[in-house]
Amino acid sequence: MINYDQEWRRGRVEVDEKRGQFFKIKSANGIIKRFMSDLIWEDSWSHLFMNTLAPRGFVKVTSVRMQGLLLLIFAKQMHLPYIRNIQSTYIRTGVFGYWGNKGGVSVRFSFYGHMVCFLNCHLAAHVGNALQRVDELEYILETQEFDMFDTPHVLDHKVVFCLGDLNFRIQDHGLHFLRSSINGGRFNLLWSKDQLIMMKKKEPFLQEFEEGPLHFQPTYKFDRKSDTYDSSGKKRKPAWTDRILWRVKPKGLPSEDDDGEDEKASTSTVNEEDEDPILVTQNSYTSDMSYGVSDHKPVIAAFTMEMRKCWDTPLVSVSPLGVWSADENPLLTYTVLEDFMSSTWDWIALYKVGFKSPTDYESFVWVRENDLPEIDEVIQISMEKEKIPLLGGEFVLGYYSTNLQSIVGLSADFQVSSPLDLLSSFHSHHFVFIFKINSHPSTF
Repeated sequence: MINYDQEWRRGRVEVDEKRGQFFKIKSANGIIKRFMSDLIWEDSWSHLFMNTLAPRGFVKVTSVRMQGLLLLIFAKQMHLPYIRNIQSTYIRTGVFGYWGNKGGVSVRFSFYGHMVCFLNCHLAAHVGNALQRVDELEYILETQEFDMFDTPHVLDHKVVFCLGDLNFRIQDHGLHFLRSSINGGRFNLLWSKDQLIMMKKKEPFLQEFEEGPLHFQPTYKFDRKSDTYDSSGKKRKPAWTDRILWRVKPKGLPSEDDDGEDEKASTSTVNEEDEDPILVTQNSYTSDMSYGVSDHKPVIAAFTMEMRKCWDTPLVSVSPLGVWSADENPLLTYTVLEDFMSSTWDWIALYKVGFKSPTDYESFVWVRENDLPEIDEVIQISMEKEKIPLLGGEFVLGYYSTNLQSIVGLSADFQVSSPLDLLSSFHSHHFVFIFKINSHPSTF
């Protein structure tokens, strides 16, 4: 998961607020149209993180942008079949809700059956706008909607991570006291005047969120390409503007659409009455002062989520059949293991081992068109040999569900043979080379 605020991308990223439509086009050459706009026009930051994380086994699950706000979700390849029902949305709060320089973008999904939501916000600036920031955050939480029956709003999810440039400042203290406290590492002297900490004592919805201790120096405002706080004429006061909060749905708390009058229970990182409890532990919360491309320093948090897996079987099993090469149309089989909203618009892709995203494929084939398969029915289809990489290598097959917006089945890694592999095998098995050296024959 990557949080990325407006200042980090100014002038570098295309504005694209609408997700592209997905059209099923079966042209003669079988090229699939890239079906999400944030995968058609990847920005430089997405490319950077994909190129960095793919060799480490991470795949980009999805992303959402609204002008300067970018939220990227990555997962280890082994988890992909258990990340389902992916949806994203955004809401503007800048210029009376008409401009997207402020607001929130979010991604929700089910992770092994647990509903998780990530929300990236950029709230109103300036020290005097603390109440406006609270109002904006509450508005975002209440109005962002998903097309999900059981989790239509952000706070309906079992786990919510709220992060971004929340823009809360340190009030009352003078600039000299702020800087001397920071230089001396006495960050605790500033906590009582941090606006977010102060607002959490007053606002019930904020009290449901947790945050680790601020044991790192304020991350705003710096001179660019330096670790020096603002030296301009404005001399803005340092502040912890960039924050990472989390919330586990309190036990007994109904959905926002529920008309029940049950009293809200206290916040807990584990719901003891839940038959599928989840425990969220923050392992680290810090910043990295080595980056200088922005007047903000990046904030980093690592979490451990302990849960019982509600799902431990992929929805679809997919496997290569026989030897794969570009010499003939290779065969594959797939089997629907559990009932789900499969579609004739689903497709199976051939990925190189270490692929970056669901659309980073070498080739693809649509699933069977005529009718949807029965559970446990083995379906055999073929790919066009012209689309198989000539040089071969290590690959994996993935079944992509258009309804769930995710890969719901992966094969084991397998080898695609190249003509050179076949030629080498032929030579090594069918030829004996005889050399005559000093009249003594040698066989190799």
